[in-house]
Amino acid sequence: MRGMNGGMAGGNIREPAIQYGWSWGTMGRMSAPPLDPASLRDALRDSSARLTPGLSEAELADLETRFEIEFAPDHRQLLGMALPLGDDGRWPDWRDAPEADLRGRLSWPTDGLLFDVEHNDLWIAAWGDRPADTDDALSVATRELALVPRLVPIYAHRYVPTTPKSAGNPVLSCYQADIICYGADLLDWFSREFHRHGTSWPPFSQPLTHLPFWTQFLEAD
Repeated sequence: MRGMNGGMAGGNIREPAIQYGWSWGTMGRMSAPPLDPASLRDALRDSSARLTPGLSEAELADLETRFEIEFAPDHRQLLGMALPLGDDGRWPDWRDAPEADLRGRLSWPTDGLLFDVEHNDLWIAAWGDRPADTDDALSVATRELALVPRLVPIYAHRYVPTTPKSAGNPVLSCYQADIICYGADLLDWFSREFHRHGTSWPPFSQPLTHLPFWTQFLEAD
């Protein structure tokens, strides 16, 4: 099985004043934070990240408009509290990274699936019969993947689903069609990613939230 070259790659830690608390909702009304602010603050401080001031509501709204995404509520809360950076670029710099870098991270999950369609015979049954010609198969796959719910990068090739549009979605690790759950939710992911001991994963304590399209890869494990 062939693999894609490259990747998103670890370092400095500093602790600024972290912003957290209530935030303005999309309709201009105050909304309660999806996660306990103290727990999220502690998770950030215990991670490998260099913490910089959080993104303003205007910055978050600009990103969502520019990249046609909608951050999950808990991911949005995290980025408003602090923007994690460092670790050799594994954390996306939503404030200062070149647009091409952010677009590349956003397209990584579907680019990986397209790679497997071309080189590793990946095909999704819901797409119908696979065309015999590889270029035709790629054309169908590209069209279909443009319709799937977006995944938004949080760290390296770890992603937060944007659908369902609620807090508590699993965090996924995406490398081509090798898509696995790296955390039942955001706080669970922080614990597993940065405080894992030994080689075995502790079992998830409850069923994972169903993710349109993406759950089929988790069920295949």
